Amino acid sequence: MLLNYANIIGFDFCLSHCFERRRVRPNGSLAQRRARDKGDIGPERDMTKPSDGSPGGKTVVRLGNVSRPTITLYQPPSDKDTGAAVVVCPGGGYRILALDLEGTEVCQWLNSIGVTGVLLKYRVPARKGLERYTAPLQDAQRALGLVRSHATEWHIDPQRIGILGFSAGGHLSVAASTHFEKRTYRQVDEADQISCRPDFTLLIYPAYLVGKEEGPELAPEFTVTSNTPPTFLVQTEDDPVHVENSLFYYLALKKAKVPTEMHIFANGGHGYGLRPDSDKAVLTWPTLAEAWMRRSGFLEPKKP
Repeated sequence: MLLNYANIIGFDFCLSHCFERRRVRPNGSLAQRRARDKGDIGPERDMTKPSDGSPGGKTVVRLGNVSRPTITLYQPPSDKDTGAAVVVCPGGGYRILALDLEGTEVCQWLNSIGVTGVLLKYRVPARKGLERYTAPLQDAQRALGLVRSHATEWHIDPQRIGILGFSAGGHLSVAASTHFEKRTYRQVDEADQISCRPDFTLLIYPAYLVGKEEGPELAPEFTVTSNTPPTFLVQTEDDPVHVENSLFYYLALKKAKVPTEMHIFANGGHGYGLRPDSDKAVLTWPTLAEAWMRRSGFLEPKKP
């Protein structure tokens, strides 16, 4: 279903720390757009309950009722900046967004290795009558196009813009990695004429990638080709969301001859982000991901 993007969405652009706030909005009344997209989901708020888990001994911001997507840029120190950027998609079952655990904390890690983190706050929960990923995919496509269109201004290499997703955010990242030939919304401005293909993809305990009964095939919304971005995957055998998500996507990538690296660990569960938690081996994934990005050339420093 093709929606008129200009009628349903406006993006805010925020630069973290001391950088100036940047705001870009499509034409039309912001209040009208909000009213049309918000429906009856209620105001945006943290949905965390006392009974919810606390990975690494810390609470999680579980942001819900998002009707106004944003991207926030976290830029590394200039002396470490490699010119690479990664759009970060938090998970949350397409119901909420684990905004800190799988968002801000990940952007801070990316900064530590010289990468600009672009935190995508996409629309949740699913809109009535649409697939649960319809609105989020529009948001991800728009974000990738906007980052690429602002590459010079934001000191980013337009050919080294990746996407990273956790859980449902992993599904969204695969959707963006397999649906880039055509926007799923009506074009808003020049940014929508620029490629929204991620240059590389990182998937950490991805969800919903396989059909019912955990396979034997990928979910029908995905078509993997030789032009699907190089991919890094991490999951554990005891993940209640099922390790088959990574396994079957890996096999599809391998069949299409897409450069891929996968790490499967015995235990670790789901929803750990990168917070320290005992001595789980899976928590070495940031080191493995950095090494993969470096070997693949995505962290090559900017030329003077």
